[in-house]
Amino acid sequence: MENIAVIGAGTMGNGIAHVFAQKGFKVQLIDAQASALEKAIATIGKNLDRQIAKQIISAEDKAITLAHIQISTSIEHGVANADLVIEAATENSDIKKKIFASLDAYAKPDCILATNTSSISIGQLAAVTKRPSLVIGMHFMNPVPIMKLVEIINGEATAIAVTDTIVALTKTIDKIPCVVKDAPGFIANRILMPMINEAIHAFSEGISDAATIDQIMKLGMAHPMGPLQLADYIGLDVCKNIMIIMEEGFNNAKYAPCPLLVKMVEEGKLGIKTGEGFYKY
Repeated sequence: MENIAVIGAGTMGNGIAHVFAQKGFKVQLIDAQASALEKAIATIGKNLDRQIAKQIISAEDKAITLAHIQISTSIEHGVANADLVIEAATENSDIKKKIFASLDAYAKPDCILATNTSSISIGQLAAVTKRPSLVIGMHFMNPVPIMKLVEIINGEATAIAVTDTIVALTKTIDKIPCVVKDAPGFIANRILMPMINEAIHAFSEGISDAATIDQIMKLGMAHPMGPLQLADYIGLDVCKNIMIIMEEGFNNAKYAPCPLLVKMVEEGKLGIKTGEGFYKY
């Protein structure tokens, strides 16, 4: 396996492209917006410069990595030679289903189709293709170049050989694969998001201020980042959407997003990306 296509040039997509290109894979980074692709390449360049500054890589390594990345605004042309496609579009099931239908039409018959979804059913995405045995989840963590975990999610129809291939591939890019079954939120977000949601409830009830809530979790539970700061980092809209997916998927009101979270999203206070969430940036 040497040709990787990545759909979506946002934060996750450019990070995934970065780590594969740095390990010598040929990467096609695909996004409908040419401006997003330009921004992604600039971001990858800056992240590589940080690695140079820390003496992790050389300037020559940076040039080689960037040379391994090609950009395209066309799914049809971008995935034509791919052995693996990793979809990293926005966390919306309708958008992802549309992309997977296109990938199934244009990718080689033996190409594995992976999704970087953090909560959406692998089975739902596989169902819009004629190759459900070749569909799998690869949930990378942000920031991708730094975080070691890749949550590998098997759909009911995912072939064992496909899982084995993706587990082995994940290790080649110096990540640690953890295999789980398909369920709303999988493991990472099934545990993380209710914790964040509960922290928002505590904040909304005036039990303590945001900084203190975060400090308690950092000092008492050895979390590197408190839940409210982490929510700002992830994006409050993303947190809300994942909670809704779990609430609907499990048919259980305990996963309902906190009313304050819903209100903040409606007001456009989404965290770091808008300059304000539980903190101002």
